[in-house]
This record gives sequence, C-alpha cells and structure tokens, in this order.
Amino acid sequence: MTDAFSLVVALPTPLPSVLAVGAFLKNTICVTRGAEAFVSGINGDLGTPAAIASFEGAIEALLAELGVRPVRVAHDLHPDFHSTRFAEGLDLPALPVQHHHAHGAAIAAEHGHRGPLLTLALDGFGLGPGNQAWGGELLRVDGASFQRLGHLRPLAQPGGDLAARQPWRMAASALYAMGRGSEIAARFPAIPTAVRLPEMLAKGINCPSTTSAGRLFDAACGLLGIHPLAEFEGQAPMALEALVTTPAVMAGGWRIDAGRLDLLPLLEALAAGPDATTGANLFHGTLAAALADWTVAAAAETGIIDVALGGGCFLNRVLTADLTKRLTALGLRPLTARQLSPGDSALSLGQAWIAGQLGE
Repeated sequence: MTDAFSLVVALPTPLPSVLAVGAFLKNTICVTRGAEAFVSGINGDLGTPAAIASFEGAIEALLAELGVRPVRVAHDLHPDFHSTRFAEGLDLPALPVQHHHAHGAAIAAEHGHRGPLLTLALDGFGLGPGNQAWGGELLRVDGASFQRLGHLRPLAQPGGDLAARQPWRMAASALYAMGRGSEIAARFPAIPTAVRLPEMLAKGINCPSTTSAGRLFDAACGLLGIHPLAEFEGQAPMALEALVTTPAVMAGGWRIDAGRLDLLPLLEALAAGPDATTGANLFHGTLAAALADWTVAAAAETGIIDVALGGGCFLNRVLTADLTKRLTALGLRPLTARQLSPGDSALSLGQAWIAGQLGE
C-alpha cells in the first residue's frame, strides 16, 4: 500500500466517485473509484491539531493519488465534528450519514452485500435524529436508507460524557431506574459526588438519555466494582471481558417490548453482589442470548436473515463469538468485520458505500 491509503476494499458494483470523511474517533477517510474503495490509515481522534492536520493531509493525498473528482462528500450526522465542518466547506454536495447506519453499511460493503440486511450497531455513542444519543440499535439497512427497528432501554447518563470514564455513574443510573436511588451514596462511599446523583437523576440535571451499549457495559462494571473510576473510556469493559471464563445465561434476564430490549433484570442481578467473575460470565452470556432473541424476532418480522454486527462493542471477542454462534444456530447469517475494525475506523467506508448508492 502507499502512504495515501492503507486498505483497498473490493465493492460488489462500480459506484460514482465519492469522498467520505469518517467521524470523530479513530478517523479515517475513504474515496471510491469504480468498484474499489480506498481507505486511509487512522488519523486519530479529531480533537487535536496533529490529528486534524493528518486528516486534511490524507484527503489531499488520496484524491491526488487516485486522480478522481468526487461527485459528493459524506460525513457524520454530528454537526460539531471537524470532519463535518470540513465536508460542508467543500464545493461538493454534502450528505450527512447517521453513525450506526454507516456501521451497518461498512459491514455490507466489506462483504459485498447488496440489498437489505439487519444491523446490530453497538457502541458508545453516535448521534441519532433529533440529537438523540444512540448506541444500542437494531436497524434495517438497505443501501442509502435505513429504518430503526429497535433500541436498548434508554438510561440516563449522569454528568453527560463524564459517564464514559466513570462507570460508577452508569451504575448509579441503573440503580435509580430500579427504584433504588437511595443506595447510591452507600455503594460508592469513596466518591464524594455520589451523594448528589439521586437528586440529579430525579430532576434530570445534566442526565441526557442514551441507548448506548457501551454505557450498559459501564453500568455492569460499576455495579460489580470494576474500575468505577476508569483512566480511559473502555478500560472497565475490557477488564470485564478479561474476567470471563464461561458465559452463563440468566433466565428472565431481559424483556422485549415493541422493539425495545430491556436488560434491567440482568443489571438487578449484578446489583445483588455476585463476585466479579460470576458477574462477567452472567453479563456476557445473557447479553448475547438477549441480542440473539431480539434479532431473530426482527428477522421473523422482516424476512431478512443477514445480520451485520457493527460498532466498537464487537471488539469484545467473547460477545462476538457467543452471539455469532447463537445467530447461526437460529438460522441467521451473521456478518462480522474482517478487513476493517468493527469500530469507528470503518465508518468512512460505510459512509462512502451509502453515498455512492444515493440516487442509483
């Protein structure tokens, strides 16, 4: 590969040339030429001057090397990302692409899949329509269009983005949802701000709602005492995965209502105080079984048996292996990331696949 791109993905059909500028975290860019998609290396998280310089340099280098002029540029739905503002400043038609739609489309492009497929998109955050915080989504993806079929039960996110690095906050949110907000301060006595969480949650002060699977992992970690104050986002869920010995399924650990997957019964079991290994086994096994149950119901309703597994939560090998096995046993065809990561570095490919099919 050249310095301009690190990966070439063969597409199932030629597309108009498009530029896709990725998202904020682990940013990559993608340019299509004919039936090939050229994906850059990772430029970094677009919150630093170095990453922004790498991002803009990658676009210039890749377009120059391929010798194409894109017909449109695709970007994330979030209006405040540097990549979005950059795309909107180009002299090209700009297409906003929803984050989780792009996750499903990236898997579809990588597998050469045309036509509709179900997508389980599980990650920390992606902006949904109406400025909603999505991250635990069941979608029907069909080229340039998608439909939201379901989502995880929303949980409040006390402190907003702070909750991604302080799993005790999501544990407090889960306790409050169980009607046990009075226990929060006693469960986290070493954290002075814990005494204020019940009032924040009751009044909805800086507690945006989220369907994020990443924050569900954080809630489990906080309840089990695993890195309640993490050094970086994802530290606690990674430690939780490392504890798994044999995944176990909790009977009655979830509920499905009108497309909403509710795992509060599982979190209630974790709040009861099992040791960390038992809790890790129970969380992973029950989550995989619940996701399979949720997906097979959607497959029965839609007649679609192909299922893309996209989003950073599928970096979790235990969850991915268990869920893949379950879906296959149920007669579905799970599609997982192969050449690219299931996480945000693949988003530019998904954006490009969507933008290239627009108006076909």
